[in-house]
Amino acid sequence: MRNLLAFIWKYYFIFLFVLLEIIAFIIIVNSSYYQGSSILRSTGKVTGTIYTTYSNISDYLFLNKANRELAEENTALHNQSRQAYLITDTSTFITGDSIWDRQYIFIMAKVISNTTSKRNNYLLLNKGKKHGIDKDMAVINQSGIVGIINEVSNNFSSVISVLHGRTGISARIKPNNQVGSLTWDGGNYRRGLLKDIPAHTEIIIGDTVVTSGYSHIFPEGIMIGTIHDYEIEPGSKVTTIKINFSVDFNNIYYVEVIKNLYHEEQDILEKDAEVE
Repeated sequence: MRNLLAFIWKYYFIFLFVLLEIIAFIIIVNSSYYQGSSILRSTGKVTGTIYTTYSNISDYLFLNKANRELAEENTALHNQSRQAYLITDTSTFITGDSIWDRQYIFIMAKVISNTTSKRNNYLLLNKGKKHGIDKDMAVINQSGIVGIINEVSNNFSSVISVLHGRTGISARIKPNNQVGSLTWDGGNYRRGLLKDIPAHTEIIIGDTVVTSGYSHIFPEGIMIGTIHDYEIEPGSKVTTIKINFSVDFNNIYYVEVIKNLYHEEQDILEKDAEVE
């Protein structure tokens, strides 16, 4: 503090000169319209650059808040959409209930850890059991499927990413409804494989691939990606299709966990069918 005061005292005449210049500048701008306008025009570019820089910094600082608000809005819309409901036929038994029964609940969560470069990749979310999340729930974001809940604690949950050796999600080519199994070969994190498609199927580059709805984990019609290329091995009865993932797995911030309210009922029926 002592050194600072000594420095100011040593160069006080420079500080006084600058202060008087600023006061004079303000007086000129405020007292003369012509001179004030000329000065403002000449400094407009500098001022604009300063404001633009400030705006960019502000936008960056508040980007996290904007992303969160957008994710919350998407979750609210999904919870109100038809995709969240199961259509039941009431033509025989008339009741006071709607034919739309809720089947899915969407829970927003933030990704706090994520890998893409390993053979088996995982994500970690900031929500767990006390938020309604349990094992074997689907995880998506605004672009498409992300993975499946693997382990859950009270406050956190881990996700088996689509970029995992155990991936085997039922998928459908949207234009022709052919169903196959989505896998990942451990290579490019932007591409996956769709296997078990019959060799006679007409494959068109660019066609959309979505979830089939055959699983009780993912609802039908969730975006997976688009067809990039395909290969039919000589003598094989099936086609292996390379797809471009719609999700950029290296840029995931907020996700939605999908809770299937009919999960247990569907699971019991599947196990009974396997026993028979």
